[in-house]
Amino acid sequence: MSDKIVYFSGMKEGVFEKLKILAESAKYDVSCASSGTTRRNRPGTLGNTAGWGICHSFTEDGRCVSLLKIMLTNYCIYDCAYCINRRSNDIRRATFSVSELVELTIEFYRRNYIEGLFLSSGVVRNPDYTMERMVRVARDLRTVHRFGGYIHLKSIPGASRELVDEAGRYADRLSVNVEIPTERNLKLLAPEKDHQSVFRPMLFIQQGVSASAEERRKFRHAPRFAPAGQSTQMIVGATDETDRQILTLSSDLYTRPSMKRVYYSGFIPVNSYDSRLPSVGQVPLVREHRLYQADWLMRFYGFRVDEIVDDAAPQLDLEIDPKLAWALRHPELFPVDVNRADYGMILRVPGIGVKSAALIVSSRRHSRVTATALKKMGVVMKKAQYFITCGELSVAGVQDVKPEYVRRVLTARKPERRLPDENQLSLLFPEQS
Repeated sequence: MSDKIVYFSGMKEGVFEKLKILAESAKYDVSCASSGTTRRNRPGTLGNTAGWGICHSFTEDGRCVSLLKIMLTNYCIYDCAYCINRRSNDIRRATFSVSELVELTIEFYRRNYIEGLFLSSGVVRNPDYTMERMVRVARDLRTVHRFGGYIHLKSIPGASRELVDEAGRYADRLSVNVEIPTERNLKLLAPEKDHQSVFRPMLFIQQGVSASAEERRKFRHAPRFAPAGQSTQMIVGATDETDRQILTLSSDLYTRPSMKRVYYSGFIPVNSYDSRLPSVGQVPLVREHRLYQADWLMRFYGFRVDEIVDDAAPQLDLEIDPKLAWALRHPELFPVDVNRADYGMILRVPGIGVKSAALIVSSRRHSRVTATALKKMGVVMKKAQYFITCGELSVAGVQDVKPEYVRRVLTARKPERRLPDENQLSLLFPEQS
């Protein structure tokens, strides 16, 4: 900590002020993660993507890594209703030069404050002008300083293919934010934008990743293009889209081979004076959480969108998780015999995850799976016991009792534990009173 204070105190005053302003401006972008890539440390280079650290981003294997999350500039030519950096807002503005940001990244890395860079930007002049400056930051880090750490660049909607292609040669991950899930509402809140300007660079990234994979099949040491793929982000609750509409778009995006993550950002009313925005205030975090759970079901559990949400129930249930909600709507499919059912059906049991399901399938080859064994495998028996059979469960299944009963039991709140008062303590420990 003292080392940080010494460094910050020695930093040029202008750069330090820019750092405070532009780090604050970047905090609303939630699609900040590092995963899916490995850059090994080589002689003559600085850093790698296989390290571990303090902070706020996680790799696919669960490691926590720290990234410098910063904007190149918070000046912007657009006036999007939901954005704190919109053109009409009276906020402190700043812009890093390319050399300032490169030096800042290198110095932070050398002091072990960070393990990589997450760079976004407001749009100044035009998309290509802004994108070219962001690419220069990544290019200088890689070619001048031989930086081997993680780099995530936010591609600017409307940027040319040439710049997106160049960005992919230096960045580990590229992303373009969809922001608002439907074209109609995007036009309402950001009239200067359209979905075509977002989906076009997404296609460029996808084509770059595919071309790179084909080239590496022929030439082992061919350079990789955005090896960690791409991601995107949607704002939830700023407009009237249902969870069904949001998840349908996510499902379509996941059909693209290079799309790794869709992030969901609950609407935060930073511009409450704009009449186009909802007056409900900040979106409940539980809605954001349920969308991530539903997203997980689509990506790893084999669920289709219409199984999670449909026309009859277009919104996710905020009280219970989406898998439990599905199971309670389909009691006829249960109980599942964990010693006989296939992997896909076991995955659909509430309380059983991907690792637990795999352990069940592998373990039953050698001996019968019991309730005790399920607990040791990490199965949440509080939920699973109503939906499985293994020959020794004493609890009635969901078909023996009503789904409403199971829901009531699983959502019942435990009474708050209160510390005993002085009178109760004297009764419990009379010799000490």
